[in-house]
Amino acid sequence: MIHRYQNNGYNIVLDVNSGAVHLVDEPTYKLLELLDENLEQMEETCPADLIQALSGEYNKQTVIDIYNELLDLYHAGQLFSCDDYEQFADKMGHSPLKAMCLHVTHDCNLRCKYCFAGQGVYGGEKKLMSQKVALSAIDFLIEKSEGRRNLEMDFFGGEPLMNFDVIKKTVEYGRSLEKKHNKVFRFTTTTNGVLLNEEIADFLNREMNNVVLSLDGRRNVNDAMRPNAGGKGSYDSIVPKYRHFVTIRGDKDYYVRGTFTKNNLDFTQDVLHMADLGFDQLSVEPVVSEPNLPFSIREDDLPRVFDEYDHLAQIMLERKKTGKSFNFFHFMIDLDQGPCAIKRLRGCGCGNEYAAVDPNGDVYPCHQFVGQPEWKMGSVLTGEYDLDIKDRFAHSTVYDKSECRKCWAKFYCSGGCNANNNQYMGDILHSHFLSCELEKKRLECAIMIKAALYE
Repeated sequence: MIHRYQNNGYNIVLDVNSGAVHLVDEPTYKLLELLDENLEQMEETCPADLIQALSGEYNKQTVIDIYNELLDLYHAGQLFSCDDYEQFADKMGHSPLKAMCLHVTHDCNLRCKYCFAGQGVYGGEKKLMSQKVALSAIDFLIEKSEGRRNLEMDFFGGEPLMNFDVIKKTVEYGRSLEKKHNKVFRFTTTTNGVLLNEEIADFLNREMNNVVLSLDGRRNVNDAMRPNAGGKGSYDSIVPKYRHFVTIRGDKDYYVRGTFTKNNLDFTQDVLHMADLGFDQLSVEPVVSEPNLPFSIREDDLPRVFDEYDHLAQIMLERKKTGKSFNFFHFMIDLDQGPCAIKRLRGCGCGNEYAAVDPNGDVYPCHQFVGQPEWKMGSVLTGEYDLDIKDRFAHSTVYDKSECRKCWAKFYCSGGCNANNNQYMGDILHSHFLSCELEKKRLECAIMIKAALYE
């Protein structure tokens, strides 16, 4: 399987199974179109029908020379290569737990209109996680991680900094157990910045491997969607804190994460605005929600969104070539090595290697499943852990999803988001069309940027 597309003046060909990317000229691109439509196995000599099909544009020898070059790539396993991954799909079972999302708060001091968590309460009541539950989550993660050494824990909400004391005690407890159990914790925090101060900033810089700072870009865009309980926008109160925090963070990981809606389909301007504020690690995600909501991205918005991704990719490429670059999370891709086979086949590890814990101590497959009783997997307080649900996610690979089997992007998106699939398609094994289309476009742009820089 190959994927051919044109972007920013480049003719790009991706060999799906090998991951090889080729920049080709126009006659090669056209010849590949004919091969892709009819190929079962490349013949050792150029078929006469290919020569005939292109005879009106190119002479016979040109077509033969191009074909022979493609034949060399075919023999090298870099074009129309075999699928070496499917043989592993049925052999993958449970993996030890390695990452946990700890909902230390089900409450928030902002009222973001697109919040999937319902302003942080996940369909329930406002609640803060107790120290007992948080420390039990550390014990649970250590036990269920088995022989894994490197573990991850993300403090999430709602707004996690509303329960800062529990965060501090949890980190301290985790660190105290590292040597005893031969573990290393990697802690992260996601915050809206409202409560960020010097004490908290110092702690986050000292203890957090990554910090995610929420901001939607331009002041008017951010404040329209991210007001506080009184209806006032959050931009002016958080941006100075973020700029100071990033300055003192130095070379440690962070990123500023935004969300774009139907109301700002010119989201490139928001990305550039954040870059001009001094932030160089950026992410802006589309609102994929109920289509009846006025701010939701819908299918008829896709052409406009695709154009905007192309626009952003062009600007990023220009900036990279002039040494003024920034990273955009959705355009980050490794064409040299990339993720391991397991990650290619089943993605983020939701429900298998990854779990979320709510303030009551209940365990769910991920943060987006929290509050849905049918997906409750157990409790960190009792040690209960539903291995049947774990097994269901362990076998949720791209080969178990009918739409993914024939998709060129399957080894990059790994079947998409299980939570989105479940919410909008009613089944974790049925990919959500809108999310897939957005992801494929982002991948095309990411590959183009990489390929252009290698040129």
